Amino acid sequence: MTTIKPYHFFLLIIAVLLASPGLVAQENLPGQQNPPRLVNDFADILNPQQERALEQKLVSFSDTTSNQITVVIVDNFAGYDKASFAYGIGNKWKVGQKEFDNGVVIAVKPKTSREKGEVFIATGYGLEPVIPDATANRIVDVEMIPEFKNNNYYEGLNRATDVLMSLAVGEYNSDQYRKETSSGGAGFLVPIIVMIIIIVMIKRGNSSHRNYGGRSGGSSGLLGALLLMSMGNRHSGSWNDFSSGSGSFGGGGGFGGFGGGSFGGGGAGGSW
Repeated sequence: MTTIKPYHFFLLIIAVLLASPGLVAQENLPGQQNPPRLVNDFADILNPQQERALEQKLVSFSDTTSNQITVVIVDNFAGYDKASFAYGIGNKWKVGQKEFDNGVVIAVKPKTSREKGEVFIATGYGLEPVIPDATANRIVDVEMIPEFKNNNYYEGLNRATDVLMSLAVGEYNSDQYRKETSSGGAGFLVPIIVMIIIIVMIKRGNSSHRNYGGRSGGSSGLLGALLLMSMGNRHSGSWNDFSSGSGSFGGGGGFGGFGGGSFGGGGAGGSW
């Protein structure tokens, strides 16, 4: 029978600890800005208006719910893979509240002429049940990467944070989000049905105009209402009117700092 020598066991323990995503060495990771911020664009890909709007929205969300979502955009991941970088930031900065571990880190490395772009959403222990890995992966694939491919980094971040905020407070669960964004879901038929109704109403309006020589005000009014219904039923990345901090969550002052949250291995990412 083979016996494990004590020093071999010690080395095995060290290897396991080093491999754990929640225990990434932190010396090469960027430090927090002073004063701390939720939007940290170290790569300067957002303009001041975009950065301010996103910061305002996330600060308002943090103040109202205690959940903290931080965005970290860098030119490189300091030698780490995208997942380890995101977990490392979450643990080093203590994103979320200590008693709830309700933080989220969105780490982004923009695409360049020499390297692919990468993104990872890391979820704190407390938010893993409501933002499971499969859902985080879907947010990356549906909300972020299509926009990032067109260099619309703000729009991708805005859409993703809207969904994350909605999931975090239970306004929308992961199953509903999956069905809503599935190409085979019933939501896919809504725009088609609405467009058919609009075409019919336009034809009726034109016929009324020819027959009676008057303005078809009722028809055009209904047409406008249908257009609004169409826009409201299509998923556009603005969930529960959280966009730009102007929705359900009350406003606040500047960001007061992170609360001591921790991260393990929840989340998902992608590249383009």
